[in-house]
Amino acid sequence: MTQAKPEFSLNFAHAYNVLAGSAELKAEPEDFVVVEEFDEASFSGVGEHVCLQIRKREQNTRWIAAALAEVAGVAERDIGFCGMKDRRAVTTQWFSVAHADEWRMPPMAIPDCEVLQVVRHQRKLRRGSHRGNHFSIRLRNVSSDTERAILDERLALIAKSGVPNYFGEQRFGIAGQNLAEADRLLRRGRQRKIGGRQGIFLSAARSYLFNQVLSERVKTKNWSQALEGEITPQGPLWGRGRNASKGELAELESRVLADYQPWCNALEHLGLDQQRRDLRLCPSQFEWCWQGRDLCLSFALPVGTYATSVLRELLEVNTPASRPVL
Repeated sequence: MTQAKPEFSLNFAHAYNVLAGSAELKAEPEDFVVVEEFDEASFSGVGEHVCLQIRKREQNTRWIAAALAEVAGVAERDIGFCGMKDRRAVTTQWFSVAHADEWRMPPMAIPDCEVLQVVRHQRKLRRGSHRGNHFSIRLRNVSSDTERAILDERLALIAKSGVPNYFGEQRFGIAGQNLAEADRLLRRGRQRKIGGRQGIFLSAARSYLFNQVLSERVKTKNWSQALEGEITPQGPLWGRGRNASKGELAELESRVLADYQPWCNALEHLGLDQQRRDLRLCPSQFEWCWQGRDLCLSFALPVGTYATSVLRELLEVNTPASRPVL
């Protein structure tokens, strides 16, 4: 297995002092429940696309999409969904199946899946077309290294002030291998077009550059404060177009990304538009309770953000090494 290069460290700065102690995450799939929040009123009720709300247990989103295509007798490109969901979990999300005139999914056609709702729609579901995701997470066997009262204080702080809006480590692949591949692609010259699944590596590169800038602002303690020219604290998702940062912010971003200038140059010539992303992530509907030594969390996050960014500011969490999360 290709390992990440040493310079691709995923040890980004923490906003709050690291607390002693740890807990088990995803000891069972039911410990990580994700429900996709979707505006179901937007469905037209007619059209060539059958939309299915599916609850799945320990199943990869892409695998389900491929299985749906096989069952429905359509191409995999005719399957739509809003976002990738964790495999080691119980997740509920919407899929669309094109060219399915009178088709209905047979019961038990796909293992560990249950169809909750079916509705017709005129368009294929696209990435990011949902409102966000709601998480119900059980952290098992919280160690006694940190008093429960201190953890409760940290949870209250997260609920009030939010956390740095880092892209999660899963974005970068196992051992950061997506970054090593991104480096190979971006440094070989901008004349060659990059497409298809290679887009995963471009996304990893843009996300890593953003995390680098955010980590620096966390270190300088201005990640939640607007600097000159900002309405709200934001960082770059690199691409073509003029960088919106100015003054002190422009100097900071230029300094942080100086070693990644070949990446920035290549991304500018690959058709991706430069964008800005909020540095601060504020969970909504944030609640928690204790059940013995287990800590149960419930919160909602907007599209494109990560529950792991919340958990990393609370405790060190350990996932079963023998059953990696995809």
